[in-house]
Amino acid sequence: MRIKVIRIIIIGLFVLIAADLVYVQVIRGQYFYHLSTNNRIRIVPLEGWRGRIMDRHGKVLADRRVAYNVMVAPQDLHDRQELFQFLAKVLGVDQKTIETRYAQKKYALFAPVVVAEDIDRDKAIILEESKYLYPSLILQEGFKRSYPLGKNSAHVLGYVGKINRVRKERSKEYGYSPQSIIGYSGVEEYYDAYLKGGEGGIQIEVNSRGQQVRLLSLKEPTTGQDISLTIDSDIQAIALEVLEGKTGVIVVMDMDNGEVLGLTSAPTYDPNIFIDAEKQKMLSRIFNNSSAPLLNRAIKGLYPPGSVFKVLIAIGALDSGKVTPHTTYNCKGYYELGGNKFRCAHTHGPENLIESLTHSCNVYYYRVGLILGADMIHQYARQFGLGSLTYIDLPYEDSGYVPSRRQRSIRRKQRWYAGDTLNFSIGQGGLLVTPLQLVRMMSTVANNGNEVQPHVIKAIGGVAVEQYNFKRNIKIDREILETVQKGMRGAVTNFSGTAHVLDLDDLYVAGKTGTAQTSGKKLNHAWFVGYAKGEEKNIAFCVFLEHGDSSHNACLVARELLLGMQAKELL
Repeated sequence: MRIKVIRIIIIGLFVLIAADLVYVQVIRGQYFYHLSTNNRIRIVPLEGWRGRIMDRHGKVLADRRVAYNVMVAPQDLHDRQELFQFLAKVLGVDQKTIETRYAQKKYALFAPVVVAEDIDRDKAIILEESKYLYPSLILQEGFKRSYPLGKNSAHVLGYVGKINRVRKERSKEYGYSPQSIIGYSGVEEYYDAYLKGGEGGIQIEVNSRGQQVRLLSLKEPTTGQDISLTIDSDIQAIALEVLEGKTGVIVVMDMDNGEVLGLTSAPTYDPNIFIDAEKQKMLSRIFNNSSAPLLNRAIKGLYPPGSVFKVLIAIGALDSGKVTPHTTYNCKGYYELGGNKFRCAHTHGPENLIESLTHSCNVYYYRVGLILGADMIHQYARQFGLGSLTYIDLPYEDSGYVPSRRQRSIRRKQRWYAGDTLNFSIGQGGLLVTPLQLVRMMSTVANNGNEVQPHVIKAIGGVAVEQYNFKRNIKIDREILETVQKGMRGAVTNFSGTAHVLDLDDLYVAGKTGTAQTSGKKLNHAWFVGYAKGEEKNIAFCVFLEHGDSSHNACLVARELLLGMQAKELL
């Protein structure tokens, strides 16, 4: 009996062993096969080089250079303390810093973790020579972005950095890995798919000690495409200089084809701080700066246009037939409505339409605005692109806002009064625009109704981009636009014109000044939006000074800009 029991136990054990072998080799065989393969095969990622960005003359705005990154393979890390002590000593950093980086960036057992980036060549050589002592140590040769001209074109270019969690989830199907370098803001983000290099890798077989046995395969990384912009870095340099110490915007656009030659927002920043470890301490200062240097005011800053808006009121008044170029109103320095006096900057006396633009007479536009009415003003503003995106090839553009009686009634449950129309007529009263919108508007007026598409791309991979070379015609009679052009030209050439300081030799300049009121006790915004015809180019341009007080200050900056461009034969 005892022997029988022992025999049953032995048979049972053999059955269990057989069942376990079937489970391990048959049922879970594929799983354990992949597990052993992963233990035997290592993949070292190779980062693709990012394409360069150049200005219209081939000057490099965003370059690339060799960089050495230190990585640790978690699956081969046996003595963490010893390795981290060694790395801290060679790299000249605190061991706790290495440990923190490792803990923060580790996301998978078989994915190498970057613990130091862009180390110098001498340190890279020391680490390379010591790799045999530390099987988990990987030295990766990659690229580093650099911006040779620093602040020049910063808001156009944007910057690069490691992909964040949101973008990673959104872009993983397009070949982005958790270690990918991607563009943030500007051209770097908008054209990231072209600039991004294809990632490669080395597949190696290792023994039980983690030592390389043989190279299994190599996938070479690919280099992203170079991009050429319409931007002229010399114009950018001049704009940076004349905006030094100010908050504002300068936009210069070729009004014949929509090529943006210059787009500068101040204060600005140096995009190198996002990639240079030694400069990254400055990031907190930039993010916490109340003047918002990262904000691209040219396409995202929203401001009341002030008297620049009178250009559209004049066009609407003539197009509707409600006034003629000879319609005259007397300016007594104010317009009275319901016992309230709406002021003008001066007492101009009798003014016709051309003179009203030359002198920027508020009273004239109070009266014309009441004749047109709020609905018609809204219509002409939208016809010339205000309240709509320009669709420039840069991310995060804002569309602005054009108020209307209907919107106020629906959204705020408020009535629209005649006083609201008076404010609307001189570019106030809730009207908000971007500087780029006004540049496009001005170029349309100067082009006799032909609207161009603002853009910054010129060529991708050496192939010219043609998709922006089209024009849309605004259905306004040429004679009407030429009348308004005379008024804007008078603002420059007439001794009493609001922009007479821009009457320059050998250069045709016309435009409109604007002083826009702000809330609280802050200084007014200052505008000059105009166009210039030179020997080389015909440009539409804008100078905007945030809280710049008088429009005369904007005219002085515009004068420096145009003289600087003339001196370098850019006009």
